[in-house]
Amino acid sequence: MKATLFSRIFFLAILSGLLWSCKDDDKDPVVDSELTLEEEINNWIFDVMDEVYYWRLNMKTPIAETSDPTNYFNSLLYTPTDRFSVIYPDYQELINSLQGISLDPGYEFKLYRMPDSDNVYAEVIYVKKNSPAAAKDLMRGDAIVAINGTQININNYRELLQQTETTHTITPLRFIDDAGAYIEMDDISITPVQFSEDPNFLDSIYTVNNQKIGYVIYNFFAPGTTADATKYDKEMDAVFAKMKAENINSLILDLRYNGGGYVSSAVNLASLIGPGVTNADIFSKTKYNAFLTENVEALRNVQTKFLNKSQNLGNTLSGNRMYVLTSAGTASASELIINGLKPYMDVFLIGDVTYGKNVGSIPIEDEDNPDNLYGLLPIVTQSFNSLDQSDYSTGFTPNIAVNENTERLKELGDVNEIMLRTAIEQITGVPSSARVTKLDRVELANTLESKNRMGKMIESPIKK
Repeated sequence: MKATLFSRIFFLAILSGLLWSCKDDDKDPVVDSELTLEEEINNWIFDVMDEVYYWRLNMKTPIAETSDPTNYFNSLLYTPTDRFSVIYPDYQELINSLQGISLDPGYEFKLYRMPDSDNVYAEVIYVKKNSPAAAKDLMRGDAIVAINGTQININNYRELLQQTETTHTITPLRFIDDAGAYIEMDDISITPVQFSEDPNFLDSIYTVNNQKIGYVIYNFFAPGTTADATKYDKEMDAVFAKMKAENINSLILDLRYNGGGYVSSAVNLASLIGPGVTNADIFSKTKYNAFLTENVEALRNVQTKFLNKSQNLGNTLSGNRMYVLTSAGTASASELIINGLKPYMDVFLIGDVTYGKNVGSIPIEDEDNPDNLYGLLPIVTQSFNSLDQSDYSTGFTPNIAVNENTERLKELGDVNEIMLRTAIEQITGVPSSARVTKLDRVELANTLESKNRMGKMIESPIKK
């Protein structure tokens, strides 16, 4: 994958001996052949954290070097301030998941408790293209009441969710508007497979009351696949080229399910939207810990510029405004987009308060020890916009509060779907005539929360 500014800087730092070895100058590392693998891994963890960790001066005293590496890593974290640094047992699996490659049945859902009951149902929020679920009769809004023949309830739902990681059977119900009720459907058997999920979920253009509205659903930030490192960024470029050619005058960016991902794709997307931005304009500024900024001159004033994009349509947007659909799961790189564009345009938020994460990570592996499979995602940076603003650690508050859980779900892209409907009403000034039934329910959990990319703002991995 093409290196970003961050990885190039760190690559130079490695070559100059300033990172991972800067405290030892030109001395060769001393290897103790008597160390156990756990001790070797934990020594590596400490050395990395003692140099790159954003809260380095607040790092806690580690537990014994013979401890489990996950426990050792967690013992160092500056909690409760640091809610985000994570260690993974398999670095390559981590990288794959950040690119949307994982063993997956191909559907995401939210869990709700049934009224006056301990029973729980899972409501499908979307089905992924080219996935096992996409080949089945399963759609957004279907309610799954049993997994492998067992009714989901408040006591067993966590255990049953784990069963969806292998071949499993679901028992779905589907709401029929004409009947005003759910009907039983045949059980569906699904076998998860390893496939590449495309973050570019949907794009449409609507003409409503003489307003031409572009709509984009983007579910995570990833530039591409191993086979094509910029595949998804190029798809996004093509979407914006089409909308520009169609002369849209309003843009709705749906990030309600977008928990973050790679900063490089955030820069690419922002560069397609910011009115008149060029590579002379600052998208974001990045701050590192004092140790790195003292030892690596290139890290003292890091600024990420917009890209020059011929597909940019910012100047065509009415009122210099973009509409962003948000939820509590709109996180990290999604919030970076909001913060980075605010100095250049009116970013109008519709939905729920966002996650609240203004700090970033970089995937780190131990390239010198093939027996160490662990990958680290420590917090390394804090991000600011061109006006030096970074005050969203508690999330961005929407201009209009809307929660999709308060209505029965309609298909994504349907102009009567609650989030899209609210945005169109705001753009046109005309209330929708859609008849809806309000639901009083509280979300217990959702499958997006468990994704490795959730709440991540990721730079490209360091490569020597």
